[in-house]
Amino acid sequence: MPARFSAFVIWALVATSLAFWGMRLAVSSPRAPTHAVPVAMELTAQGDLSRVIGSAPATMTAAAAPAPEIAARFKLTGIMAAKPPATEGFALITVDGKLPRAFAVGAPLDDELVLQSVSLRSAVIGPAGGPAVATLELPLLPPVATGTLPQPARLNSSGRAPPPRPAVAPASIAPRPAARSVAPGARPLTRQ
Repeated sequence: MPARFSAFVIWALVATSLAFWGMRLAVSSPRAPTHAVPVAMELTAQGDLSRVIGSAPATMTAAAAPAPEIAARFKLTGIMAAKPPATEGFALITVDGKLPRAFAVGAPLDDELVLQSVSLRSAVIGPAGGPAVATLELPLLPPVATGTLPQPARLNSSGRAPPPRPAVAPASIAPRPAARSVAPGARPLTRQ
């Protein structure tokens, strides 16, 4: 008896091991669809496309174009700030139209500007140790959508919705006269 039981246990372990490794080797990872495109880290063009669209080369237009305003270069997209007396916090800021990044208070945004402070709905930027140059505000949230929901259908005693009511005929259509029934073997009455 112990020999049969030990043989059963050994063969059960062998079968379990074969099932495990068979399922492990037979299953393949899902593949990306054929139309998938790898994401590039930078979404900008790699060359000067001004000649393609028919404008002057970039070297000429860059000198003539004025430098963008400091506030126009930055866009505030999110804030994580403590209560107003605290000096710590983070701001999600988009710099020059790139993807937003998280900046801590005191972190440099570019060569000369740093994030000076954050509040519940705004962030102040300026040079390190200098006066504020710009205050970025979060856009206002859209108003809350309001409305009423339709009334639920009333159920009858059987738990089903009642059948729809028939439409009422317009008053301009005259109803047809009711047909008279005649008993079998009797002659219908006629007017003379």
